[in-house]
Amino acid sequence: MTLGAAAILLPTLLSGSAQAADVLLSQGKPVLVSSVENSSYGGPLAVDGKTTTRWASAEGVDPQFIRVDLGGPSAINRVKLNWEAAYATAYRLEVSNDGSAWTTIKSVTSGNGGTDDLTGLSGRGRYLRLVGTKRATSYGYSLWEMQVYGTSDSSGDTQAPTAPANLAAGAITSSTVDLTWTGSTDNVGVAGYEVLRNGQVVGTTETTAFTDSGLSASTAYTYTVRAKDAAGNTSAASNQIQATTQAGSSSFVLAASGDIAEQCTASSSSCVHPKTAALVGQMNPAAVITMGDNQYDDAHIEDFTSYFDKTWGKYKSIMHPVPGNHETYDHTPLGAYKQYFGNIATPNGKTYYSWEMGNWHFVAIDSTEFSPGLVANAISDEQLNWIKQDLAKNTKPCVAAYYHHPRYTSGDHGDNSKMATLWETLVQSKVDLVLNGHDHHYERFYPQNASGAKDAAGPVQIIGGGGGATLYPVKTLHPATAKAISTYGVLKLNMSDNAFSTQLVGLDGKTIDSSPTYTCH
Repeated sequence: MTLGAAAILLPTLLSGSAQAADVLLSQGKPVLVSSVENSSYGGPLAVDGKTTTRWASAEGVDPQFIRVDLGGPSAINRVKLNWEAAYATAYRLEVSNDGSAWTTIKSVTSGNGGTDDLTGLSGRGRYLRLVGTKRATSYGYSLWEMQVYGTSDSSGDTQAPTAPANLAAGAITSSTVDLTWTGSTDNVGVAGYEVLRNGQVVGTTETTAFTDSGLSASTAYTYTVRAKDAAGNTSAASNQIQATTQAGSSSFVLAASGDIAEQCTASSSSCVHPKTAALVGQMNPAAVITMGDNQYDDAHIEDFTSYFDKTWGKYKSIMHPVPGNHETYDHTPLGAYKQYFGNIATPNGKTYYSWEMGNWHFVAIDSTEFSPGLVANAISDEQLNWIKQDLAKNTKPCVAAYYHHPRYTSGDHGDNSKMATLWETLVQSKVDLVLNGHDHHYERFYPQNASGAKDAAGPVQIIGGGGGATLYPVKTLHPATAKAISTYGVLKLNMSDNAFSTQLVGLDGKTIDSSPTYTCH
């Protein structure tokens, strides 16, 4: 090296050495993962500082992710990955300030396992996410340890709000608890509050009051509240309280719709999905069901984050989605759907699952697997067998199923014979309510048998395809149709211990159609 070159390099080296030294930011921090192989391989095990414990995702599914919350804005300069035998040959590292909008800081396309020590990174954000896009084995993704190095970002707001105070329970019913508290203060401003039930976040609010709903009767719950500011800084928890719900019926309200977010925003008066999202807020539901085609047109991840997330995404924490055909149009069929919803949509590593609330058992079905041509695979015997087994094991007295493609419809797409075997299975299993999308109109049927004829012993089928996408016309009505109309709106489902009734609520907040009250089979 010549003296001149050394003279040129010296200021750069001195400048670099003057910067704050990188520190390990990720150890022991909160982690969110897309899935786990089982409860022995949870996400926090990848940041516990031990090389004898690990996170492992569900087997055989791409993509998968692991996200670590660094606790505040940080400069990220290095990520060290210690892979187990189930490693990624392709993956990317992303950063985010809010956990919703992500920026890629590193892409790897030829990973070979072992230890990946990725240096020279230039990322800034509160959250670091590893997204595995191609597995090296037939298993999932597995990390002994993920270490994120950098420095806390002193250039922005790093001061957390004060802890909320005086948390108290107000009115309590058999299924709801009203909460109030004294607001926090912040050097810049409080952006909102997280409400935690039994240590888990169950809702957010910008006010100092919240109603927790969908609870079980005669059950004790503990609550705390945390404040957050716009920079993502989170306060300490408030005082903890315990509230016990009253005895009695565990009734609750659900909101449901399909065919939701076109590529538009509230700045356009003709954009509908912000308006239907507002209807959901007015219902204050215990949970939200989506019946597929959540995002249009090709459902890429940037579309989800730019449109769906800005409106219906407000309810993601209580959402139970299923995919539609538009989710299969992504670069990787269902790739962005899985990436956006994470383990909410794939709790068992599959795009179909079941869940329960009150006296109800809900079966979320991926009907794209029953429609050859929409995705690579043909009719899914595996899923159908799972559905039969799930329904056979159910102990709840009331059952609802939902999926995108309707068996019967008076709409533009017409009846779908590819759904016949599935529909027959639901009829034979005495399912009470079936929700669909795909046709962009509203249609409520009388209870039907396997052949679509009126039969009080069959399920009530409802098509709720007016969530925001361009409407389709209603054509010749089925003999079992009770009401059909091409209009926007959201389904309000009133669920009790042994019965249900439904309403279609229009954009003006008024009820367009109401069903009778049906007793569960």
